Amino acid sequence: MPVNGQSGQIALDQGAAGPQGAVRGALRLLEAVDRHPYGATLRDLARETAMSEPAVRELVNLLSAEGYLQSVDGTWLLGGTFAMLGQSNREQLVRIRLQHKLTELRDELGAAVYFSRYHDGELRVEAVAEGEHAPAVHEWVDFKATAHASAIGKCLLSQLDHDGRLDHLSRHPIARLTSRTITDSEQLLHRLERQSGGTPMLDLQEYALGTVCAAVPVTAGSTVGCLAMSLPVGSAHRLRAAAELLAERAAPLMLAMAV
Repeated sequence: MPVNGQSGQIALDQGAAGPQGAVRGALRLLEAVDRHPYGATLRDLARETAMSEPAVRELVNLLSAEGYLQSVDGTWLLGGTFAMLGQSNREQLVRIRLQHKLTELRDELGAAVYFSRYHDGELRVEAVAEGEHAPAVHEWVDFKATAHASAIGKCLLSQLDHDGRLDHLSRHPIARLTSRTITDSEQLLHRLERQSGGTPMLDLQEYALGTVCAAVPVTAGSTVGCLAMSLPVGSAHRLRAAAELLAERAAPLMLAMAV
């Protein structure tokens, strides 16, 4: 499911696009601004990053909205958000910002939203934004043991290498959770290997009856993570459009995790 939204398709060098391309471009942009202690113009930044001015302008708007850049007399300087980097409370501040972003995304999608990582060989759901009209999935079987069935789990496993997937499945054997769960390991591994990086991973009642989910990768540095959403099956007709929007919104979250 390719994403054609504006935020997720920033045109970068050599035609690279999508959330990961946006993050790489944003980091290059920040490095360029850092070389100009008295401020850099859009033209300066376009020249030094080899990006077009429209692409630079879109990234600048994104970074300034997050506090990483600030405008002074028509030029751009590093913003106040950098002041918190390296401080002892940085992790807490990042978590607060992450939760705020997930809450905004919950309201935009009308769905529960999740941020998860794969760390030390295990799946961890680190933040959830849910509400009365956006209920979270009921964890009736431990998510850590059911990565083969959930959109979150499959998205994280798809980012591992073949040996990493085999290791995980050897510790958490495949089990049938619903009539839709894939229980053939070869079929599951084949699907994971064929999954393209920008395509949302779906769970169509494979983990729990009555719920459909989608997840997209969030890769920044050594992070193996994903952004996911869930809907009651009665709203399954909204899943494809919501999943595409989820993929678009992954770029700002990736940037927050990378910087």
